[in-house]
Amino acid sequence: MFAIICLLALFIDRIIGDPEWLPHPVRWIGRLISLLENKYNRNTGRVWKGAVLSLAIILIVYTITFAIVWGSYQIHYALGVFVEVILIAVALAQKSLKDAAMVVYNRLKLNDLKEARVKLGWIVGRDTHNLEEDEIVRGVVETVSENTSDGVTAPLFYALLFGAPGIWVYKTINTLDSMIGYKNERFNEFGRFAARLDDIVNFIPSRITGLLILFSTRNQGKYSLKKRILLWYRDAKKHPSPNSGYLEAATAYQLGIRLGGFNSYGGKQTFRAYMGEPIEILQKKHILASIQHIYTVSLFFTLIVGGVIYAISLAWR
Repeated sequence: MFAIICLLALFIDRIIGDPEWLPHPVRWIGRLISLLENKYNRNTGRVWKGAVLSLAIILIVYTITFAIVWGSYQIHYALGVFVEVILIAVALAQKSLKDAAMVVYNRLKLNDLKEARVKLGWIVGRDTHNLEEDEIVRGVVETVSENTSDGVTAPLFYALLFGAPGIWVYKTINTLDSMIGYKNERFNEFGRFAARLDDIVNFIPSRITGLLILFSTRNQGKYSLKKRILLWYRDAKKHPSPNSGYLEAATAYQLGIRLGGFNSYGGKQTFRAYMGEPIEILQKKHILASIQHIYTVSLFFTLIVGGVIYAISLAWR
């Protein structure tokens, strides 16, 4: 049943997305995190304070979501299904991710590099003011690739397992990591638990998503599937994130491009290991191809993972 609900939610998110006029629950979660972080991220014991805060917020979100879903089903089964579909759809990011990428693409299409750099700066943390077209494209493709898991398939994974409460527990963990999971003076201790928890919950979905990119999307590179899998696994481990490399490496080999390289943060240059090979120079068309990956992979992910979970549940019964 969760697979059908998730398919409906995917369709709604793809068409409607997150209207700007509708307050998004992630904003409420973010405000709660910010309020508690300002109060408790001080003095000693920051590691355990951060862990307790993270678990408390997760429990609050789970309880509220479970109560909404349970109450809806008590009123009527159809209402319960409707509410669960909406709660799952709101937690997905297909359309918002596509829209963010297309804003940059459209500026590049008009040869407006200046505005394309500005728009890219909305979705990446690196400095963008001096980037040329190929590096702008790289920034978009890397962001879309990584967020295909973080924003779509990983939330779906927990929705397929646990319904709307599961997806909102995942979204809470993801929001905690994005707000306090930094390795800097302020958050290194306080956000350590949230960052580790985010790595754990993304471990399985990121690898399944990477494999599905290799298996289900159009190969524009030069290698056989077997070779691409071997190279994917090799390059993925070079990424500083334990999960993101499995998305970016898969995308790079499917599109026949190279991701990674030099990035600038606050004027300071850093190097991220290369993934893939530059069979083609990064071009605007690769933004469109990476967006298509979102749609293809999310559909296959729902059908395959949902089918496996359903088969296991039948066997267990």
